[in-house]
Amino acid sequence: MSKLPRTAGVRGGGNDPRGAHTRGMTASDTSGAPGVDGYDAVVLAGGAARRLGGADKPGVRIGGRALLDRVLAACAGAATTVVVAEPRPTARPVVWAREEPPGGGPVAALDAGLSRTTAGYVVVLSADLPFLDQQTLRRLLGGLASSDAEGAVLTDGEGRDQTLVAAYRSAALRRELARLSDEHAGLNGLPLRRLVARLGLVRICDPVASFDCDTWDDIATARTRIREHEHVLDEWISAVKDELGIDLDVDTGVLLDLARDAAHGVARPAAPLTTFLVGYAAAQSGGGPEAVAEAARKAAALALRWADEDSAEAKPDTE
Repeated sequence: MSKLPRTAGVRGGGNDPRGAHTRGMTASDTSGAPGVDGYDAVVLAGGAARRLGGADKPGVRIGGRALLDRVLAACAGAATTVVVAEPRPTARPVVWAREEPPGGGPVAALDAGLSRTTAGYVVVLSADLPFLDQQTLRRLLGGLASSDAEGAVLTDGEGRDQTLVAAYRSAALRRELARLSDEHAGLNGLPLRRLVARLGLVRICDPVASFDCDTWDDIATARTRIREHEHVLDEWISAVKDELGIDLDVDTGVLLDLARDAAHGVARPAAPLTTFLVGYAAAQSGGGPEAVAEAARKAAALALRWADEDSAEAKPDTE
């Protein structure tokens, strides 16, 4: 299990090396990692969750979203996303797979998932990573593509490999799966470390994205962190976009500035109404970040003109 660093800054500030507003990136942003034309994703979501008393861990909600849905949002740029588990409702479309027999362990599950993929790169993820994001996957895929390694693995703050937060060359995984199957007359019950032991790996340290939820204490920690002042807005916006099925990366600072100008220069209720109208106008003109930015620019200019008319210096004939 990975532990969160004691310093602040899970997302959007503090000591987070990834900086602000890393959530909400579009699929093209993620697949655009250096040297990567595309990738598939395999999410292992069929564990027994014994340390949670057998609870449905992928369905546990953090910030209003199931853990599985948070991971699926992070790998939204994948050409194909395979979830190895019994089918369930998810916020994003996925391909379902299951190892035979069910409960055969992570290596058998990975083999079942990998059989449904075709890309040369595959990210392999557990379903209990509340702070995983698309930027992290870009770093893993970019690190893999720019090296001769066969895998890029995230490490936690203590330097331990997190082999279920990693990107691999698919051919290398298939080779090692075949070798293990031959040596052990199957894959059931084998630990993941056997699979990656012979792979050449590059490592990227990220104590935040590697944090996983094995216990109820871990879940409580994650729920607390996303509600801290420096993270809560990004987390809320990400949750709303996921809930509404919106894949749109916009400059939230522009919208916040607009809301401030409307609230101060016009009236407090003008802030939410104005931002709603900006979104509606952007949709009417075709949508996209550029449409949002242009509508916000026009509305902000109007709010400033409105406020200027009410200032002491304004002349009667000022437009």
